[in-house]
Amino acid sequence: MTRINTNVPALVAHNKLSRSNADLQVRLERLSTGLRINRGADDPAGLIVSERLRSEINSVTQAVENAERASNVIATAEAALAEVSQLLNDIKGLAIESANTGAFSKEEIEANQLQIDSAIASITRISNTTTFAGLKLLDGSLDYLTSGVDSSQIQDVRVFGVNFGTRTSVPVTVEVLNSAETAQLFLSGNLGPVPGTLTSSVTFELGGNKGVQVFSFVSGTALSAVAFAINQVSDAIGVSATLVNTADQTSGLVFTSTSLGSEAFVSVRKVLDGAFFQTYDQKNGGAVNRDTGEDVLALVNGNLALGDGAEVSLHTNTLSLNLTLTRSAAQALDTYDFTITGGGANFQVGPNINSGQQIGFGIQSVAATRLGNETLGFLNTIVQGGDNSLVTGNAQAASEILDVAITQIAVLRGRLGAFERNTLQTTIRSQQIALENLTASESDVRDADFAAETSALTRAQILTNAGVSTLAIANNTASAVLSLLQ
Repeated sequence: MTRINTNVPALVAHNKLSRSNADLQVRLERLSTGLRINRGADDPAGLIVSERLRSEINSVTQAVENAERASNVIATAEAALAEVSQLLNDIKGLAIESANTGAFSKEEIEANQLQIDSAIASITRISNTTTFAGLKLLDGSLDYLTSGVDSSQIQDVRVFGVNFGTRTSVPVTVEVLNSAETAQLFLSGNLGPVPGTLTSSVTFELGGNKGVQVFSFVSGTALSAVAFAINQVSDAIGVSATLVNTADQTSGLVFTSTSLGSEAFVSVRKVLDGAFFQTYDQKNGGAVNRDTGEDVLALVNGNLALGDGAEVSLHTNTLSLNLTLTRSAAQALDTYDFTITGGGANFQVGPNINSGQQIGFGIQSVAATRLGNETLGFLNTIVQGGDNSLVTGNAQAASEILDVAITQIAVLRGRLGAFERNTLQTTIRSQQIALENLTASESDVRDADFAAETSALTRAQILTNAGVSTLAIANNTASAVLSLLQ
């Protein structure tokens, strides 16, 4: 049948040509953009997956940048602390030098004092001026704020890290389970014909956690005189001596460590003579020559904390702190409370904003008024006019304060280093690996395969050319009807 009003072959050829042209346009678009998915119609499910992957990629990328910036902040603070540490060591040397009053004149000690005053002023200046992009790092701006701390119970609180989560404050409860104890040995006062005195000559060695001294006494020496001789050097050995009853020589003598904790001990060893000389356990009464102290054992918010003498340390994912109980509080089975009300530095190190991917970190002030402790004093008391200055002959007190300050700076530097190495650097490495995998996955879904697309392009070009030729033939078919009219 031959018809001319409707050219069905031409319609078929045109339809196929349109499809070939559409396929050709798709191939050209993918090759020009490099993407397999340019609009939702290309692959609706693939578009949803790839957009989610892109969101994760951006989040992980920002997490890496956050960790890198945090690492730069920590490095800046640590570099400043290194200079503070060097200044403290220099001051320590000057303090020890000034204690040598037999070889240094008053003028030389005063010159040392001037150097110390300048160094301490520099430490405070470093504390006030160490910044990163306008963020002050060492003036206490990044320290945690506390309230309700009773100084008669807790001398020093240093909060290193808090995860507030959805709360604005964190209550802290310290419950002492076992009290801190000193080391003690007892020497009876009923020693012979004359109670309260040594019945014969004796030489003994007395040792503590700071050192050892040998004492020699003749027969008839009063126990109070023995205690006096020991207390003259108690700072060198870490052991003091007292009568059980200061008004009664016969009450006996107690050798006591000057500090609390398991590192404190009292050791007595008879060297010569003194058959009567024997010390006893102050608690149990047995004959012993050595006793050690005990560390405080406490719970902090229900977690068993580490005790060191009267110090309590807790390090968990939600709370990290160190506090020092007063001697009376450390030796009483009681509960002490205070609240962390805010502050600290909050570092976002994960791709999602939640408490599990944020780390709180506290950086205490290193100003001269904050280095040291309430028991010994603070660094600012070493300057001229202070209670522990060198020109007033307080080199020993100044040295003890400096030891505490040096330790505080060293601990802070160690914490910063551990945070940078174990948290920030590991986060950067792990997030970079995640970024690689996410990017590869997103590329598989969304990017065009050029080998496949160029092959498909060649096919589409051939089909388009063939479609054009076929349509031309279909359009010429109707002209064959004219031969029937001849």
